[in-house]
Amino acid sequence: MAALRIALAQFDFPVGDVAGNAGRIARMIAEARDEYGAQLVVFPELAISGYPPEDLLMRPSFLADCEKALQEVAAAATGIVAVVGWPQTAGAIVYNAASVLRDGRVEQTYRKRELPNYAVFDERRYFSADPDAETCVFEVEGVQVGLVICEDLWFAEPIADTVRAGAEVVVVPNASPFEHDKHAARDALLEQRAKETGAAIAYLNCVGGQDSVVFDGASVVCDGDSRVHPAAAAFSEEWLVVEFDAPTRRFAALQWTVDGDESREALAWRALVRGTRDYCRKNGFDRAWLGLSGGIDSSVVLALAVDALGAENVTAVRLPSRYTADLSNTLAQEQCERQGVRLLTLPIEKPFAAYLQTLAETFEGRASDTTEENLQSRIRGAMLMALSNKFGGLLLTTGNKSEYAVGYATIYGDMAGGYAPIKDVYKTDVYRLARWRNTVGDPVIPNEVIDRAPSAELRENQTDQDSLPPYDVLDAILHRYVDQEQSREDVVAAGFDAATVDRVVRLVRAAEWKRQQAAPGPKVSRRAFGRERRYPITNGYR
Repeated sequence: MAALRIALAQFDFPVGDVAGNAGRIARMIAEARDEYGAQLVVFPELAISGYPPEDLLMRPSFLADCEKALQEVAAAATGIVAVVGWPQTAGAIVYNAASVLRDGRVEQTYRKRELPNYAVFDERRYFSADPDAETCVFEVEGVQVGLVICEDLWFAEPIADTVRAGAEVVVVPNASPFEHDKHAARDALLEQRAKETGAAIAYLNCVGGQDSVVFDGASVVCDGDSRVHPAAAAFSEEWLVVEFDAPTRRFAALQWTVDGDESREALAWRALVRGTRDYCRKNGFDRAWLGLSGGIDSSVVLALAVDALGAENVTAVRLPSRYTADLSNTLAQEQCERQGVRLLTLPIEKPFAAYLQTLAETFEGRASDTTEENLQSRIRGAMLMALSNKFGGLLLTTGNKSEYAVGYATIYGDMAGGYAPIKDVYKTDVYRLARWRNTVGDPVIPNEVIDRAPSAELRENQTDQDSLPPYDVLDAILHRYVDQEQSREDVVAAGFDAATVDRVVRLVRAAEWKRQQAAPGPKVSRRAFGRERRYPITNGYR
């Protein structure tokens, strides 16, 4: 028996672009057949609609268009077998489905059994599990091929049932978002399922940014003897071609690019770049603006924006005040010169003085406080938004997860903008990313930026630690309280000062209203603010 050649389409299929996705899939079916000699081609989960389509699934016209598109794609599936994901309707019920296409028609359709409803997933809001659903096993060139979808693999029964029905190799289309350390967990899962069933597994993941999630690809195959092959390159769109030998239940890679650097920082950087690039591109922006202070956060966002969009499509803006250090202005200029970025300088002293004068009578008798500090931030936000409005382009905001967690950010000020690239990156990790990025090619972030004490520079001699615990302490507490959902008592029991923990917990609770107005940003952690962590603003629980 000749080996079965399988083409895995590790590509981005944008949400809502039903006609575009269908046309591309039809062309790619022919490409897999004619250029790669594949007998089977597999596309990601819900490739017709894009993932996640969210409340588009509540529009009957959208579902009808998806069904029509699937039929058009089926007509193109000749001389090859294709597996294509789409939302299937049965009356008022919608299924997360994947169809086997052969000889110009839909041969059979598999309905996803396990519907995730945690973290960023809301599948039970939209989809149903078919209680009478059957396993999906089909023959290609004498090989029995099984099909399950994404979450099904995380449960033992779906793949076990599929193998009992005769499958020798199981293909698994996915839409699995990136987060730290997920690759190792996935590889362990594949190894476990292969040991349990003896089946080989081809795991295909999609690529691309979609609002607050980023799909990393990193597809992988696992032999029937549980050997997990090196994952494909993450965040890269490409064809992956393997041959499956049924007698040995082993794969041989014919076209398979692997990553050169799979370090935590390398993967996180690429996730942030991909998320930023796709958010801009898919929403019609070809250039970006950002305020550049000479501090670590805006420096990292500048480097991300340049990697995502190109230096020629990024404009940085210095907005110095009476409290801005000369070194800050110098470092901002140096970064732009290193990266070839256009730099504008718009001092805020005149509008700030005008605000103070206008409010002087009303504020008489009251000492200066965070009100005057926030005024400066809001002036900067208004000026940056004015540039975006006048000249076009997306304003990137530069806040990090530590700041968003405790509310150390000004609503309608430095939080102004359309996308927040480091929103899910703790401050200590921002520094790690900066150091890592400087090891790739020429350093783009001056060492002085990394080494100096962080400051909002909204009053004389200000540092962040005037208002916050040291970032290594703060981030460690936040990781437990936010990412791991530990209680206040659990965090204190881990060895942290009780008063410090109480203060941090109080700040996190008080800042919920700010976070719910924040711009979206790419998820890279286990527990990202936004759609993954949905706490009520009005909340009496303590």
